[in-house]
Amino acid sequence: MKTSNRRFLGQLGTVALAGALIPGLAAAQTPSKAKKDRVVFQMSDNDPGKWALALNNMRNVQVELGEEDVDVELVAFGPGIAMLKGGSPMAQRITEALKTGAKVVACENTMKAQKLVYADMLPDIGYVPAGVVELMRKQQQGWAYIKP
Repeated sequence: MKTSNRRFLGQLGTVALAGALIPGLAAAQTPSKAKKDRVVFQMSDNDPGKWALALNNMRNVQVELGEEDVDVELVAFGPGIAMLKGGSPMAQRITEALKTGAKVVACENTMKAQKLVYADMLPDIGYVPAGVVELMRKQQQGWAYIKP
């Protein structure tokens, strides 16, 4: 009789302990939105189709996660910088992306190599000294990296 009572009390103690821990475990497992999601897109192609894909992907991320809950950046360098020039076939789409809070930046190294100046570029885009370094730094900071 003593053994069965001890076993019962031991099981009861285990149940009580689990009950006390479960609320804490549930709270620890609840995802926190204190940090925003962050994603950076690489665009090094001068291809309107690839640009459309990237801009669609960027918008889909914002719709799925909420514009306020995600930082989205597109980094253009190499041949891809052509789509950031004034009058590019993607100008309207890029302007729309900027209005949603997405950031679109041009590589100044590429601009220098192609003899481009800020006046050649679309209004409201941003600039980084080196597009590849921007991508590297973003990844080191934990940003998700996408190359469509």
